[in-house]
Amino acid sequence: MALLDSLLSQNSIDLVIFDCDGVLIDSEVLSKRVLLSMLEDLGVNITDEYFDNYFLGQNYKSVKAKVFADYSVALSDQFRQDYLDALLQVFAKELTTTTDLKKMLAQLQTPCCVATSSSPQRVKFALQTIGLTDYFGDRVFTSTEVKNGKPAPDLFLHAAAKFNVKPQNCLVIEDSQAGIQGGLAAKMQVIKYAGASHLKDKGISQLDVANNIKTIFDWQQLFELVPSLNSAEQVTR
Repeated sequence: MALLDSLLSQNSIDLVIFDCDGVLIDSEVLSKRVLLSMLEDLGVNITDEYFDNYFLGQNYKSVKAKVFADYSVALSDQFRQDYLDALLQVFAKELTTTTDLKKMLAQLQTPCCVATSSSPQRVKFALQTIGLTDYFGDRVFTSTEVKNGKPAPDLFLHAAAKFNVKPQNCLVIEDSQAGIQGGLAAKMQVIKYAGASHLKDKGISQLDVANNIKTIFDWQQLFELVPSLNSAEQVTR
């Protein structure tokens, strides 16, 4: 049995921390399309693999630094705003939840929140677009609230502190290596969700196997792996 299986059985889960992009919303393919097109206009041509390795799960500050380090191109504040404007236009037309997300959330009885590298404006628009603003309310935390974004543990620890839950009693659900590393660094339990479009056909990565990370490909598998999530006692925030 993998280490994660035993951890999940030994430690109660009092808080589920969801990433947003690629977990709640099927957005990574949209983000990649818009960003790569805009970077290409600046003469920066990057591959899908490069995007997945260096941009997935990262905040804009990290993306900007990586582009400058590897391509000597400084992304302006105007570029950031233009990218956000273009992306939100695409979100308004094409954004969807991941498959059966709302069904899973309706069954979930354990307290939950969102911890995302996205900007407050972006995550607010995304949750409004998919109809989950009321569900999560003010239980949404972004990297603007902490000193270091993913893969640092800061954001996850910040979310746990807001609920007065110990790190070992938190379950992080992530799609990116940056998020997975952040969850592990926070000493939390971590599950990888690989049901969004950008990961569906990629199977289980060897890195996740090496780190004993359990991967789920649909939301029903979450309850099969952790049955207590739809019967756990509520925790007061």
